[in-house]
Amino acid sequence: MPALTQEQKDQFWRDGFLVVDQAVSTELLLQMQEDFAAWVQESRSHEAPYGDTLDGRPRFDMESGHTADQPRLRRVNAPVEASAAYYQTMADSHMADCVVDLIGPNVKLHHTKINSKQPGGHTEVKWHQDFPYTPHTNDDLVTALLMIDEVTEENGALEVVPGSHRGPLYSLWHEGLFTGAVADQVVEQSKEKAVLCTGSAGSVCLMHTRLLHGSAANRSDLPRTLFISVYSADDAVPCAPNPMPTEYEGLLVAGQRSGRIRSMDFDVPRPQMPVTASFFDQQDAPR
Repeated sequence: MPALTQEQKDQFWRDGFLVVDQAVSTELLLQMQEDFAAWVQESRSHEAPYGDTLDGRPRFDMESGHTADQPRLRRVNAPVEASAAYYQTMADSHMADCVVDLIGPNVKLHHTKINSKQPGGHTEVKWHQDFPYTPHTNDDLVTALLMIDEVTEENGALEVVPGSHRGPLYSLWHEGLFTGAVADQVVEQSKEKAVLCTGSAGSVCLMHTRLLHGSAANRSDLPRTLFISVYSADDAVPCAPNPMPTEYEGLLVAGQRSGRIRSMDFDVPRPQMPVTASFFDQQDAPR
């Protein structure tokens, strides 16, 4: 039985995004919430990013102002390597089935991460498209943003520009610097057309890799945490190193290996690999 209706699939390809309710079971969502709460608690005993990932960069990243009393854990890299619940959600859940309905039948994993905005923090995501960060031979890539907490306008919901996935690819380089964000003029145009992607905990926003998006800082007293899984069609081959290497890169989530490479015509500058725990430092660098 299909995970998505034809109307939902048509909406995704028209708008470049789709919000689906109840993308995971209640039990699985609860376990993910508990695992993340444990990581927040653990972060209280650290003053700087910590933990090891496949390429040696930290797994856990905190924003400036993090203290034991006011923890501001903002990123967990490759959580599927550290939590059975996050792995199951990525590999075998209604969320994964929805992705397969969009770009299947043969679907593989690219990378996973958690982005969190804790109360009192100032983390924001500057406007960008994912594809210039993770270019592939074709753009059959979906970013699944699972809402671990309820997501509202006040706690920093994702903002997207409907239909922008069918428009140009914008550079993340400006005056010789990799900023991880689009030009100011594009930002202003994006804000005029943006819509919010809100939802209850357990909902997922499925987003096309070329969709323009960003998000504001958390202005509430409630956290906003997203589990982000990036999937691609099996015949979409990476054209640049994975910004978040993981032992599960290329894991076949559905279908079978096609043994083929499918390409499309595009032209983007090569992305700059992050040298710190996350792209937040790239976006925060002076321009």
